[in-house]
Amino acid sequence: MVALSIPVPRSGPCLLRNSSPKRQVFSIPEFHSPIRITCSAATDGSESKGSFFQCNELKSVACGILAAWAVTAASPGIAANQRLPPLSTEPDRCEKAFVGNTIGQANGVYDKPIDLRFCDFTNEKSNLKGKSLAAALMSDAKFDGADMTEVVMSKAYAVGASFKGVDFSNAVLDRVNFGKANLQGAVFRNAVLSGSTFNEAQLGDAVFEDTIIGYIDLQKICTNTTINAEGRADLGCRS
Repeated sequence: MVALSIPVPRSGPCLLRNSSPKRQVFSIPEFHSPIRITCSAATDGSESKGSFFQCNELKSVACGILAAWAVTAASPGIAANQRLPPLSTEPDRCEKAFVGNTIGQANGVYDKPIDLRFCDFTNEKSNLKGKSLAAALMSDAKFDGADMTEVVMSKAYAVGASFKGVDFSNAVLDRVNFGKANLQGAVFRNAVLSGSTFNEAQLGDAVFEDTIIGYIDLQKICTNTTINAEGRADLGCRS
């Protein structure tokens, strides 16, 4: 249980000193770590200089700020524990990568998810170029040696997938989860990598020439020890 408390004066126009205790409790729906917000009025013994406050407004503002913080703090826990949908049983689900997602694109919005999990696109040189695979499910799929230039993979889930030697030149790869993916020798020339994560990914011999990436994301990817000296230089890693 996480409890947040902030002292506020009681209702009505009042002086900060000599106010009697009064509590308002706001309950946030329980997630993995329950949060309770408490707003209370209490004296601290200090002398007021005669300034009066509209207590109802102060309570509303204070508690509103705390409630917003609580919901924001709880949200990452929900997202981190989301379960993937069951594997699609459609016989042609892998071929749908050659059509791509026709709506949503960079926003990751789709009418139906593209499920490419466990599909094999090894050495695919023509059918993936420039396709929109926004929010596609790619975990444990194989794309080794494929040409994925100018592909849009915003918000794709590619945990454990293999992209050895893939050409991602000019691709939009923002907010992709590449956790534990094999990206050895992948080419990210002029690709957008902002917001993407590479936890425990293999990035040996990957090319990062002219890669577009945010400062915070750069700091994170630079902690990956599999990136060679040339790649670190292209990225601008400090050490």
